[in-house]
Formats: sequence, C-alpha cells, structure tokens
Amino acid sequence: MKTRFLIFAMLCFSVVGFAQKKEMKNAEKALEDGNATEAKGLLQGIDGAMGGQDEKLQAEYYLIKGKTYAKLAKDGDNSAFDEALTSLQKVSEIEEKSGKPKFGDEAQQHLQAMTADLVNSAVEDNGNKKFKEAADKLYTSYKISPQDTSYLYYAASSAVNGGHYEQALKFYEELQEVGYEGSGTVYKATNVETGEVEEMEKTQRDLMVKSGTYKDPQDEKEPSKKAEIVKNTALIYTQLGQDDKALEAYKMARESNPEDVNLILNEANLYYKMGDKEKFKELMAEATAMAPDNPDLQYNIGVINMEQGNLEAARESYKKTLEIDPGYTNAQLNLSTTYVNEGNALIDDMNALGNSKADIAKYDELKQKKDDLFTEGATVLEDALKTNPGNQGILTQLKNIYGAMGDNENFMRLKKLLEDTGGQPKDTIQGQ
Repeated sequence: MKTRFLIFAMLCFSVVGFAQKKEMKNAEKALEDGNATEAKGLLQGIDGAMGGQDEKLQAEYYLIKGKTYAKLAKDGDNSAFDEALTSLQKVSEIEEKSGKPKFGDEAQQHLQAMTADLVNSAVEDNGNKKFKEAADKLYTSYKISPQDTSYLYYAASSAVNGGHYEQALKFYEELQEVGYEGSGTVYKATNVETGEVEEMEKTQRDLMVKSGTYKDPQDEKEPSKKAEIVKNTALIYTQLGQDDKALEAYKMARESNPEDVNLILNEANLYYKMGDKEKFKELMAEATAMAPDNPDLQYNIGVINMEQGNLEAARESYKKTLEIDPGYTNAQLNLSTTYVNEGNALIDDMNALGNSKADIAKYDELKQKKDDLFTEGATVLEDALKTNPGNQGILTQLKNIYGAMGDNENFMRLKKLLEDTGGQPKDTIQGQ
C-alpha cells in the first residue's frame, strides 16, 4: 500500500512538472509573438509551484520570466525593470548552486540588452525632467554591470538635478569607495554621410574610418572627475545642514584640486553661514590673490557678498569684474541691483513714519536718498546699454527702475525698446 502511494505521488509530481513546462512553453511562444502581457499572465499562474521543481526547470522558468519582464519594461512599463533584473540574475544563482549551467549565458546576454534599454530610458527621463526615475534606472544599470562605474556617476548627476540630495550623496559616496575618477579617452569620428561627429569604441571607430564611412578621427582626453565628486559631496552636505562633514569634504576637494578658486569660495560661504566671519574674509582674500584678473572669480565674490547683505563689498567686486571685462552683463545687472536693493530697504522706514512735521521732513529725506540710489542703479544700466543695446535683462530692469521712480518718459522709452526687441518683461522693482 505504501509503495502504491509513493508511485502515485511521483506520478502526480511528474504531471505537475509537465503542466508547468507546458505553460512555460506557451509563455515563451506568446513572448515570441510579441505578447508579453499574455506571457506574464501564464507565468503568474505557475509561479507558486516552482519552488519544488528541479534546478534546471527553475532556471528555465526564471529565464523566460526575465525575458518577459524585460520586454514589458522596454515597452514602457517602468515597474517591470526590477522584476526582469531579479529574474535574470536568479538564473545564474540557481545554476551556480546546481553546477549545471545551461541558461546562464543567455540570461547574461539579456541582462546586457536590458542595461542598454535602461540607459536609453534614463536619457529619455532626464529629457522629461523625471530625474528620480532616471537616477534609479542608471543605478540599476550600474548594479547589473558594476565595471561600468560611469552609470553610477550619471545616476548621481540625475539625482542632483532633481534635488534628491540624499540619494545623490549615497551615489557620490559609493563612487569614492570604488575609486572612480572618470578620466579616460573619448574616441570620435565624423560621419561622412551626415557630417556629424559621433562617439564610439576605439576599435569600431578605427574600422569605420578604414572603411571610408567615417573620417577625421579624434582622441579626446577626459579629465578626472574626482575633485568634482568631492566638491558636489561637500555642497550636498551643506544643503543637508551637515556643516562639519561639508568642511571635511572641502578639505579633501582642495587637496585634490588646490587651484580651484570656486572651492575656496564655496568653503568661505559655508564659514560665513556658520558665523565665522574672520575665516570667511581670510578665504576670500586667498581666492582674490590666487586669481586677481579672473572676472568670474570677482563676480562670484560679489554674488556671495550680495547674498550675505554686504552691498558695499559686492559693489566693489562687481566694479572689479567690469574693469576686467566691461561687457560682463550679469555683473552690470547685479551692480545695479545692489543700489535698487538698498533703495527698497528704505521703504519700510518711510512707511513707518507719521504725519508730524519732523516725520514729513524725514520722509522727504529718505525718499530723496531712495531716488538717488535708484538713479545710480539706472545709470549703471544706461552705460551697459551703450555696448549691449538689445539685452532683454538690462532693458527690463531699467524699465522697472524708471517705473518705480515715476519717471514716465524714460519708462515709456524703455517699454518701446522692449517691444521693438520682442521682450515681455515682468515688473520686479518696488517703489514709492
């Protein structure tokens, strides 16, 4: 009786295994016909019974499942990427335990193809400003192919672009752990038919040039991204309020790239935020001494001082910028803005005054001072127009200043100039 029961159990097991294999074949045929949704449904029907099957059948099942979900992902189902990855990786795990490889190579081929699909999808997501989705896909690509560390670098960049700083920080820290530098050579050649310069692998590029379909081969050196990674790490720590870690990261970044004046500026700004004004001044002086004739440096020093409310120091830096580069538009705009901001700051004082004779006299005094500051701001931009007459930003800000001053003649002049150049300005300057 016991023998009969065992035989019966074995027969049942065989029938179950046969039924599962049949469903797997049906799923594979549906997939070949382009119906991944049908294949998914067939596989879900036998998923719960796969645990008791032999390793070979399990490996084949996960291969088909991985291919099915990879197709769903390629067709636009972003949620299918993880399932495809897990299933395809499981094929190799099962075969490593059993010691009977059969489907592993094909699973690896599909993993590589899926990596390309993930990267292409991430590029599209970045273009659509879906930065979180792009970062996740690029990180998945890196996990599939850990030797391709550039995927991890671009995952961090996507996370930063989307403001997902904690995720970006994790990626940057991982980049530093694996020793990523990003330096190398980019191989390019010009497509003879289209005239466009394209990047490709060196062997492929050389073959294409040899065949005559491409010409003008170029080898371009990519600089190391190590300093940039450490700098971005420091900026993220600052953004997250982890100032001590940020300072340590700046120290590392400056050791890697001691001539990067922007690192000094960022570190100086952090010290100011922490209340250490002496260290702030020391670093600003160091940056200025390092590159006294760099207009971008002087401009950035002006921006930092302006953000901290140091308007006189900001003006000095913007004026130095314009001495080096008289056509530096942003310096012209910001220099003008320092006068406007100081003038606007007087309005609250004016509004707080009463109707007494002394208050009226004080009001007139403050109003004159405000108007003088606005006039100074306007003069800066009128001078800027002489060398850059069609600049929309200059025209808009100048129009707003005259509007705030009640100078209708100049306001209408600037309004017409804007209309003639196609500008649609927004009023941003206060006034009274």
